[in-house]
Amino acid sequence: VQLQASGGGLVRSGDSLRLSCAASGGTFSRYAMGWFRQAPGKERAFVAGMNWSGDRTDYGDSVRGRFTISRDIPTNTLYLQMDSLKPEDTAVYYCAAVLYGGSRLESGKYDYWGQGTQVTVSS
Repeated sequence: VQLQASGGGLVRSGDSLRLSCAASGGTFSRYAMGWFRQAPGKERAFVAGMNWSGDRTDYGDSVRGRFTISRDIPTNTLYLQMDSLKPEDTAVYYCAAVLYGGSRLESGKYDYWGQGTQVTVSS
């Protein structure tokens, strides 16, 4: 499956942003999906995940209650709604997929990755 992330940009603290990840080349409903982010000088970190059946989601501690992961099967699109953004959310955001996976996996468990989209939050 091929993934293409989009929707990043420059926003102010407190603003909202929605990232999208368009999937192609596979049966989208069979894939567990995740969002990760990587800030300069830091390791790639888990942000949010959804299991393959879509009935379970998980979030990183720093984003829980502010970010929401969702998917639209008919359009093969994964979303990350980000509200109450903070400067520390600044990073490149990546979407990832693995066949029949769970909702929270280490980055190494994902087989497919999008190219990343930059999110910058100014104070």
